Amino acid sequence: MRSPRSREPLRVRAPATTANLGAGFDCAAVALDLWNELEVSPLEQAPDLAPDPDHLGVGAFARVASPEGLAFRWTSRIPRERGLGSSAAVIALGLVAASLLEQNRADPEELFAHGRELEGHGDNLAAALAGGVCLTWEDRIVRVADAPPAVPIAVVPETTVSTAAARAALPESVPHADAAFSAGRATLLGAALASGSEELFAAALEDRLHEPYRATSVPLLGAIRGELPAGALGATLSGSGPTVIVWAREGDAAACAAELEARFPAERVLLLRATASGTERAS
Repeated sequence: MRSPRSREPLRVRAPATTANLGAGFDCAAVALDLWNELEVSPLEQAPDLAPDPDHLGVGAFARVASPEGLAFRWTSRIPRERGLGSSAAVIALGLVAASLLEQNRADPEELFAHGRELEGHGDNLAAALAGGVCLTWEDRIVRVADAPPAVPIAVVPETTVSTAAARAALPESVPHADAAFSAGRATLLGAALASGSEELFAAALEDRLHEPYRATSVPLLGAIRGELPAGALGATLSGSGPTVIVWAREGDAAACAAELEARFPAERVLLLRATASGTERAS
């Protein structure tokens, strides 16, 4: 077993995530097979990598253990400000690295309580820590499946969206009919994720609580939904956007991604798939 504060570098990795899944606003997320990494080593081994106290991940680390005397090397592969949980991954890296260094263990729900305040809302962070498909409320995480009943394909624009700006676009109240619609779809979503039903999942991928207000600044969502690729069950805004997730049937995922690449040459199309792994030691 690796001893705490070992001189051997510790490497951890954290997955990208897609949150909300339509009607699961601020409570549902899926971990994706795209990873950021962190290497922590004694500072004398890498004196140019002293911890920056203003770095989000170092702040997360400091909630569990002191970063003093340590060097932090960050590797970022998750696109930033695209709705794919880049900040949640950075927070998860800091939390898990600190816990492994100090305790040789990392409990997702315990660390979630530390990190939710930094992230502001817990859906992405829950899936980044625990992997798979997660539902969350307050400081609790429940992992309901290793993967959703469809393959996630991310269509990533070059533009960025500020989470704060996207939240500012939401109204303080919505019509009762819209609230009832989203509550019903959220119930379907929970049942679909727990049962693995393609039919229920396809029916659940609509929302009137947040997507209509954010879609005005993300025309890509309407363009994809207006003509879903063959083999797609539906499409959702990933977090606050601007990335759109197209949910494809397993056997149609590659063809679906190819069609999206042909139709949207200005965007990156990433056939990501879900991952059952959360933040963990990296080889």
